[in-house]
Amino acid sequence: MALKGNLRDVGLNQLLNLIHLARKTGALSVQNDNGGGNARLYFREGKLIYAALDGQETRLTDMMVKIGKLNPDQVAAIRQRAQVDTDKALGLAMIQTGILTQADIVQGVKNYLLETVYQLLTWAGGVFIFEPNHAPAEERITVPINLDHLIIEGGRRVREFEKLREELPDLDVPLKFTERQDANLRNINLSVDQWKIISFINSRNTIRQIASYLKVDEFQIRRIVNGLQQAGLVELGTTPRVPVPVTVGTAYPSPSAPNVGRGVLLRVMDRLRGL
Repeated sequence: MALKGNLRDVGLNQLLNLIHLARKTGALSVQNDNGGGNARLYFREGKLIYAALDGQETRLTDMMVKIGKLNPDQVAAIRQRAQVDTDKALGLAMIQTGILTQADIVQGVKNYLLETVYQLLTWAGGVFIFEPNHAPAEERITVPINLDHLIIEGGRRVREFEKLREELPDLDVPLKFTERQDANLRNINLSVDQWKIISFINSRNTIRQIASYLKVDEFQIRRIVNGLQQAGLVELGTTPRVPVPVTVGTAYPSPSAPNVGRGVLLRVMDRLRGL
């Protein structure tokens, strides 16, 4: 029997802890309350082994592009060599072409899974269902990840996210360069993500619009903009606020996480153990 509920009652971090403690095997599906997409996480004996956002199981090449391990030209060459569009065939083609090693692939998949879960941890509400003994397609490359360290890091990121929301409460405003921008750019090293944000700065583009176009989630855009502000490179503009529709795949949680009662946690733990 499946376990169902809402993240407003039991947070994802607490759900992961229960799955870890009960050493459960199965799939956890979550649909964001705010229209921010959905996700599916797979577990084996209490360890995360696979994750997919928006309900779509991402190909290995898509994962590697997302984390910056591959570019489109390399993907085209790999798919041509693999001929069969399965993760195992794609992974073998990556190794044979010398583009990535087996260790690179395993670490890349692990990083992708972790970043996927960290993004989900910022969701304040969403309907979830845990279905025991469900597994990803056999062709997928899975990497077992211990949940204890993930939970600790996830909690740290949630606290960081709450702080970023306090420092930058409104994303529907544009950015502008500070008066000493030129001097600063000559004396500071910017990341690739920071350069991307800077290239879209004008009086018309809001922070939310930039994030949507670059497919950057709310946590990432807040962290990047905060870094640019701390460096004294940008500041908030004064153009009138323009509402922008939320795009699928981007989550916008409420300012504070809900308090979960002990009784609710005990009931969920009992249900998980009984599955």
